[in-house]
Amino acid sequence: MPGPRADATPRAATRPAGRPEDAEEPEVAVAAELLAALATGERIGVLAVPLSSALGTPHSTAVRAVTAACADTAVRADARAALTGEVTSVADALAADVLLVPARGPAGAGLYAVDAGAAGSSGLRLEPTTALDPTRPLARVGLDGTPARRVAGPATADAAIGRALRAGAGLLASEQLGLAEWCLAETVRHTGGRHQFGRPVGSFQALKHRMARIWLDLVSARAAARAAADALATGAPDAPVAVAVAQAHAARVAVHAAQECVQLHGGIGMTWEHPAHLYLKRAKSDEIALGTPGRHQEALADLVDLPAPPA
Repeated sequence: MPGPRADATPRAATRPAGRPEDAEEPEVAVAAELLAALATGERIGVLAVPLSSALGTPHSTAVRAVTAACADTAVRADARAALTGEVTSVADALAADVLLVPARGPAGAGLYAVDAGAAGSSGLRLEPTTALDPTRPLARVGLDGTPARRVAGPATADAAIGRALRAGAGLLASEQLGLAEWCLAETVRHTGGRHQFGRPVGSFQALKHRMARIWLDLVSARAAARAAADALATGAPDAPVAVAVAQAHAARVAVHAAQECVQLHGGIGMTWEHPAHLYLKRAKSDEIALGTPGRHQEALADLVDLPAPPA
């Protein structure tokens, strides 16, 4: 799954009665134009925050998504909406047509649209960075007086960034589920065709138990990922809980399945010629993307009002 994208729901920008109090007329017009282009697929929008960004726990001081995002990016906007600062480890920044950058300006924190096509000029730099997972490109976004358009003030930006991070985390669980399913299927196939002592290695009890453990983890991860996707699609009030449960569980299941895939493939699993290493790298990268399992467990504990045990 790509990095967190803008919420491209046209009606969110065209519903006058639901317009936040901090929205100004120019911002509404810019947002409506941008959302229409994103919804039709004419443009690709990427939320310019580090891949590891996550929502704060509901009752923590980092509850405001835009505040946390601005702290992560350290980007500042001047009175003319020109941005200066740097954002590291932005997923899919090189494929973006427009970057949505959280920044702090004279009127407070907000969300600014930057034309990614201007990279190399107008003070915008997009520099590829070396990532653990080579299949998900990351980039450093540098801004030096880069022209931008403010599309949302503090309240609107906070809601939009919060939805993007939560949706990204929830859908990432489905990617982690698919990754783990591939690893198990490939491991079963390999151990069924590989023979030692005149029998398939997959028939050895020690290996069967390890693969059965992965399958049991997959069943629960599938239920959690589907629940999160359904809650996000239907706008269920318990979506934050479903997403936290899915991410706290699916991330670890994917890493375990990928590790076992490499191990149970034997020597070939350690080579570059076999794709198992790519799945392990994606699983490890996903484990810290949009919040670690521990971060989501903390969020879940806050959401269900479960206090931590005394120290």
